[in-house]
Amino acid sequence: MTLIRHVLAFLFVVSTAIGVSAQDRSVNVSFPPGMTATTIDGTVSGRDAVLYRVGAEAGQTMSVVLSSDNAATYFNVYAPGRSLGDEALAIGEMSDPINNWSGDLPASGEYTVAVFLFRSAARRGETSNFRLDVSVIGSTGEAVSNDFADGLAGGPDFLQVAVSGGGTLNLRAGPSGGAGIVTRLSNGQNVRNLGCRMTEGRRWCRVATLADPGYEGWAAGDFLIEGTAETTSGAPGMSVGDGEERVQFASGASGAEPRGQLAPGESRRYVLNARSGQNLYVRVAPQGDPMSYQIFNPDQTFLVDQVSSEQEYRSQLWQSGDHVVEVINRTNSVAGYSVIMGIE
Repeated sequence: MTLIRHVLAFLFVVSTAIGVSAQDRSVNVSFPPGMTATTIDGTVSGRDAVLYRVGAEAGQTMSVVLSSDNAATYFNVYAPGRSLGDEALAIGEMSDPINNWSGDLPASGEYTVAVFLFRSAARRGETSNFRLDVSVIGSTGEAVSNDFADGLAGGPDFLQVAVSGGGTLNLRAGPSGGAGIVTRLSNGQNVRNLGCRMTEGRRWCRVATLADPGYEGWAAGDFLIEGTAETTSGAPGMSVGDGEERVQFASGASGAEPRGQLAPGESRRYVLNARSGQNLYVRVAPQGDPMSYQIFNPDQTFLVDQVSSEQEYRSQLWQSGDHVVEVINRTNSVAGYSVIMGIE
């Protein structure tokens, strides 16, 4: 009974020593592309704590190792939906060896690793410089939908891009920061939710744009909130880098305006099907310095040899089939643009 009382007393001290503070910092952790672990250097002072959010799936194994220049520094691990003041999944002080824990995860979601100073050191206002090693290994399941925008299983049917500063969000070919960029989604743009999964320590969601031309890929869930079926202005997304895409007009329309972004020396080809005798209109509108473009006939001969974007094209076609408009960035900086194309 004495031992039980001592353990209960210890757990009470741990829980009360790290109550929620207005100065607690939250940090979203993501692993380098293709990696299952990361190392974080940080500092904690006084009664404050640093809360590291790490995404993982049920059945995976998480490992946490903490080293510091202050022996009164510890960590707790909390299951999804729990944090300071709640029951901890793991307590660094009680691990063997101390501050070195590894365990199988009971649920999918965002885990919290809280780093803090023990009560006496916190009361004295001490500071600790620490290094935190976090890894998550084990296979992930199939992408699933969720009844909540921040979870994994059930789902809002639609998500919305929420990027601070009104920037754009990369839509990637796979659930990894190293996967190729398919397009860029505008801040506030609604997309269809095709399911999420945890990988590289964060939530990735497979989504599809709502407007033509349609794009499908993976976006970091940190920047997605619950959305609607409304097609927002700015959709579809922005194509990025070298590549080729087929241009399709919306129902009843005779033109389209795809957008893109190219690094210096890159080009992108837009494939447009048209018939002999139809009139083709092309105008490239760069966001900065003039760019270049050229147009190929279906037999790969030049319809228009390379010209500046300052010159638009309008003329009758004499071949039927796939015509190609190639936009080229010959400037010395990354360039955004739109291509206005029409057929009559």
